[in-house]
Amino acid sequence: MTNKTRWDSFKADGDQMVEKLKAMIREGNVRRVLVEHDHRTIAEFPLTAGVVGVLLAPALAAIGVLIAMTENCTIRVEREQAQADPPSDRVHAA
Repeated sequence: MTNKTRWDSFKADGDQMVEKLKAMIREGNVRRVLVEHDHRTIAEFPLTAGVVGVLLAPALAAIGVLIAMTENCTIRVEREQAQADPPSDRVHAA
């Protein structure tokens, strides 16, 4: 199986944004979170597998502060998406 990444983007709208991010992170396939303003990245938070609870709280707090301080933020979330490997053309002898 190979892993492919995809990006989800949405406009920031305060506390609801932090809750949405928490839910996405709980799914376990979030690799990185970017906060953009006027098409420029103003913050980037890499997330590794196993980052939960106390270790995640500072990143979510920082994202919440950035959203509160700047209008028209876009949140971009890089997610890992597992894909099945293509079938092999090899013939296996029995």
